[in-house]
Amino acid sequence: MNEFLQDGAWLPFAFAFLIGLSMLLYAVLDGYDLGVGLLSRFVERPDRDRMVGSIGPYWDANETWLVLGVGLLLVAFPAAHGLVLGELYLPVAIMLVGLIFRGVSFDFRKKVAPEKQEGWDRTFFLGSLVVALSQGYMVGRFVVGFQSGWISELFSVFFGFLVVAGYGLMGAAWLILKTEDGLQRFAVRWARRAIWAMVAAALLSSLTAPFVNTRIYDRMFGFPEATLLIAMPLVSMLLTVIMHFLLGALPMPGDRLSAMPFAISVSIFVLGFVGLVYSFYPYIVPGQLRIVEAAAAPESLRVILIGTAIVFPFLVGYTVFAYRVFRGKATDLSYD
Repeated sequence: MNEFLQDGAWLPFAFAFLIGLSMLLYAVLDGYDLGVGLLSRFVERPDRDRMVGSIGPYWDANETWLVLGVGLLLVAFPAAHGLVLGELYLPVAIMLVGLIFRGVSFDFRKKVAPEKQEGWDRTFFLGSLVVALSQGYMVGRFVVGFQSGWISELFSVFFGFLVVAGYGLMGAAWLILKTEDGLQRFAVRWARRAIWAMVAAALLSSLTAPFVNTRIYDRMFGFPEATLLIAMPLVSMLLTVIMHFLLGALPMPGDRLSAMPFAISVSIFVLGFVGLVYSFYPYIVPGQLRIVEAAAAPESLRVILIGTAIVFPFLVGYTVFAYRVFRGKATDLSYD
C-alpha cells in the first residue's frame, strides 16, 4: 500500500475519477437546461420566457464542468484524448456549433426586433437538440470503443435518442420544481411522456448492445459483477414506476413533492452513468486503452493535481452559491 501511494500509481485512478465526476456533473446540470431548451418549442412566448428564466442564472456555469472534464482528459490522459477527439472530431464540431448558436440565442431572443424573436427562439431549440443528439451519439460511440459497422452506428444513434429523452425528462422535472400554475402542469405532462420515451430508447439500445462489444454482457455473467449490473437497472426500473405514479398526483396543494421528479430523474441518470463506467473499467477508452497505460507521467500528474485541487473547490463553491442565491420559483429573465 505504501509503495502504491509513494510511486504515484494511484494518480491515474484519481484523475479518472475526477474526469468521470466532472462529466456526470455536466450531464446532470447542463442536461436539465438542454432539456428546457428542447421543450421550449411546445409553449407560447410568455411561458417560453419563464422557461428560459428558470435556467438563465445557471446555464453558462453548468458548461464549465464539460470544460474541466475535457481539460483533465487532455492533460492527464493525452493518448486517450487524442484517440477520442480523433474518432469524434465531426460530432464534436457539430456539438460546438450547437452550443455557440444556443448561447447566442439567449441574448438575441430578447434584444432583437420583435419580428425576429421567433427565429432566435427556434435557434435556441435547434441548438439544444443538436447538442443533446451529438452528445448522446458520442457517448454511444465511446461505449462501443469506436467499433465500425452499421450495428455500432445504430447503437450510437439509439443512445443519442436516449440522451435526448433523458435531458427532456430532467428539463421537465426542473420546470416542475421551478414553475407554477399552467406551465407546471405542462411540465408534468411532458415528464410523463419523456420518461417512457427514455424507456423506449433504452430498450432499443439494449436490443443492439449484444451485437457489439460493450463489455456489459461479459460482466453480467460473472460474480460479483452480475449482482451490481443487474441491481442498477432494477433500481432504475423501480424509480421509473415511482416517477410515473408520482407524476399522476402532481401538482399537489402547497407545491408538495415538486422536487421529487427532479431528484428521481437525477438518480436514474447517476445509476446509468455508474453502470456504464463500471462496465468498461479499467479502460479509459473501452477495449483500447487502460487507465494506467494512457496516463501521463506521475510527476506531471502531481503538478496537475495541485492545480485541480485549487480549481475544483471554486467550481463547486460557485455552483452551490448560484443555486442558493437563485433558489425558489423562476421569474422572467431580464436583460436590462
